[in-house]
Amino acid sequence: MTAPAKGPASYFPSIEKKYGRPIADWQALIRSSPLTRHLELVNWLKSEHGLGHGHANALVAHTLAEDGGK
Repeated sequence: MTAPAKGPASYFPSIEKKYGRPIADWQALIRSSPLTRHLELVNWLKSEHGLGHGHANALVAHTLAEDGGK
């Protein structure tokens, strides 16, 4: 049995279900953005792509952590 995801990744199933895009697509979008600061990216996902704050925050936090802070 697989352990449940923890931290920001725990939001990923609901993000994929609600917005209809795989997490890899969202991460590619974040990585291609000229924005670099956490809150800038969160606000951009909210205003330009219609994500809720928690979902945007989880995507940005996880992506930046994977990239070593970008």
